[in-house]
Parts: sequence; C-alpha cells; structure tokens
Amino acid sequence: MSEVREFYLAMPKEVFALLGASHIGYIKAHGPQELESLYPGAPKLEPGRMAYVLHAADGTPMILADSREAAIRGAASHQLDTVSLH
Repeated sequence: MSEVREFYLAMPKEVFALLGASHIGYIKAHGPQELESLYPGAPKLEPGRMAYVLHAADGTPMILADSREAAIRGAASHQLDTVSLH
C-alpha cells in the first residue's frame, strides 16, 4: 500500500489534474463580481444572483447555468460525473 501512496505523492500536479479529465467535472457558484472578473464575456448578473459554472476536471469552464440543477443536467448531457470540492 505504501508504494501507491508514494506514487501519488511524487506525481506532478499537472499530471494529477488530468486524471479523470474525460469523465469528471465540478460545479462552482459565482457571484456577479467574481463571475465578471473570471469570465469577462459572461452575461451580467443582477446583484444577489448566483451563476453556476460546470468545469472539466482540469478547470476548463464548460457551461454557465442559472441554477445548480441546470449545471448538473449539463454535466449529464456531456457524460460527466460531478464531484464535490471542499
């Protein structure tokens, strides 16, 4: 078991980011100011509203949605499983 652990500890973070890249994504909520600064071409949000961005495992934004449920449906349509980030 320690051999597997050592493998992951030695793996470069760029290689680690590619694991699951074709079938795993995550959803992140953004407020109006954060959305505008991260994604300048995104539609403007009203104050107090949130947008939900589906990201591929490598962080590439894929879908902008107005609800978490819509982002999850978008993930399913792209055959991505979503994971929680803490």
